[in-house]
Amino acid sequence: MKEDTMPKAAEVTVIIPNYNGKQLLENCIRTLERQTCRDFTLLVIDNGSTDGSAEVTSVLPGFQMVVLPENTGFCGAVNEGIRRTVTPYFLLLNNDTEAEPEFVEALLAGIKKSGRIFSCGAMMIDYRNRELIDNAGDYYTALGWAVARAKGKPRGAYEKERAVFSCCGGAAIYRTDAVRETGLFDENHFAYLEDVDLGYRARIFGYENRYIPQAKVFHVGSATTGTRYNEKKVFLAARNSIYLVYKNMPFVQMLLNLPFLLPGILVKTLFFAGKGFAGEYLKGIAAGIRGAHRCKRVKFRAAHLKNYVKIQLDLWLNIVRIVLSV
Repeated sequence: MKEDTMPKAAEVTVIIPNYNGKQLLENCIRTLERQTCRDFTLLVIDNGSTDGSAEVTSVLPGFQMVVLPENTGFCGAVNEGIRRTVTPYFLLLNNDTEAEPEFVEALLAGIKKSGRIFSCGAMMIDYRNRELIDNAGDYYTALGWAVARAKGKPRGAYEKERAVFSCCGGAAIYRTDAVRETGLFDENHFAYLEDVDLGYRARIFGYENRYIPQAKVFHVGSATTGTRYNEKKVFLAARNSIYLVYKNMPFVQMLLNLPFLLPGILVKTLFFAGKGFAGEYLKGIAAGIRGAHRCKRVKFRAAHLKNYVKIQLDLWLNIVRIVLSV
């Protein structure tokens, strides 16, 4: 075969974690089969589903279905996919999404703009009200809160590409070698805030995360858990919020943020009291404090000091950004 007729190697591995979401998964894959960019392979990691998900197939070349014997959570499934990835980039996609035809093409073009870009996130649009944003990148604040930027806002106001603190792992592309440098998703999290944690680590290493509005997906949301708030979700998010601080902040930075972190916990407690989940939230905070030692902390390096300063400024500014809803 002549060199110019050799098949081109894929640049991207699309990884979809799945747990008992057969119908959602089938719909998600159909939208990938209509992509303008076909320079990708599809890898589904099934977390021991019992609904026939393992029987789902695709016409995409190189499609793989990996079936795990048990539910390892979002982190375990995604890490299995990353370990199997041989392409320069991998793209994470929730099974409860519908991707617009230019989705993969736009994210791939975005991350190729600079070798210092760690990840690029899509415009995630509310599946039920398609004029509203579900996620346009994530904020993280000195209060210890991670907040989805622009959630519930009109999508037309968020068509500009920009840097964000971190990208939502529900629809984002990552640079494979950079993720292996910073470390994969922390499986202590199981699920929730693991994408903020990974984006935080990338920022410490001097990388950038970006929002790419040209890449669009429609997101059902809470398809696996069933509701936006439930006991397990509130518990895990609260616990993981403590892990996030412990792992990524040097001791001095923890002390600097303590006057914000404590009120942040108080306000969240009151918020969840109104939802009937204050007990689960506080149990999660306690579990995070007890179990934080199991997490691997990011080792402080003097060479990263300027990155810590930039991050801290963002932690303060993001409080203002949330209040102003920008």
